Amino acid sequence: MEEELEKGMKTILIVDDEEAIRGVLIHNLEREGYKLIEAGDGVSAVEIALEQRPDLILLDIMLPKLDGLSVCKRIKMSYNVPIIMVTAKDQEIDKVLGLELGADDYITKPFSVREMVARVKANLRKAEVVSNGKEVEQSINKEKKKESKLVVGDLELDLDKFEVKVRGEIIDLTLREFEVLKFLASQPEQVVTRETLLEKVWGYEYYGDIRTVDVTVRRIREKIEKDTSIPKILITKRGVGYYIAST
Repeated sequence: MEEELEKGMKTILIVDDEEAIRGVLIHNLEREGYKLIEAGDGVSAVEIALEQRPDLILLDIMLPKLDGLSVCKRIKMSYNVPIIMVTAKDQEIDKVLGLELGADDYITKPFSVREMVARVKANLRKAEVVSNGKEVEQSINKEKKKESKLVVGDLELDLDKFEVKVRGEIIDLTLREFEVLKFLASQPEQVVTRETLLEKVWGYEYYGDIRTVDVTVRRIREKIEKDTSIPKILITKRGVGYYIAST
């Protein structure tokens, strides 16, 4: 019975060079019903991740032997797992680099245990949706009711292929960037707040740094806009949020 229960448990890899921090994270996540494994340096983190294939990784940036950004890149090259970057640095460059290298989220020390648990749950929920993508796609194909493409002005999204084209050119987006663009493009000209994007795309109902949205939007613009200083597709409504222009 215990073996069956353990099989259904999500496994989380905690990567931090401070044993005390690993202990706190492990204690609180075990209380939530997760199975925990740990690593104290970057090299071990990559080895453990590729061998045991955890369902989610909490990854510190400052690590001995191999830094967290390099760890993130190596793991993401092998398999797609939700990675939450954990850093004591409140520097945007680290967050941008982390997202660019495939991280799904970031959290800055010091953080509350409740916020950390909320982010873990949200990212695991998103991963589960993605992992069930084939079933969802089959369901959509059977229903024949939902459009497989979204076209708004110069922007074209293929929802089956997770593919984005701008003026006919294929643009390489991460899954999170695609989800943000899809949510906005599904309601062109409608301004969506950062808080709504956090809830609907990231799955955060109560927690989440709205800068996560701003960083992701900035990355999208760098890929789809001719001039990021004068965006024509993904527009900012100052003080409110973002929207996709229909023309």
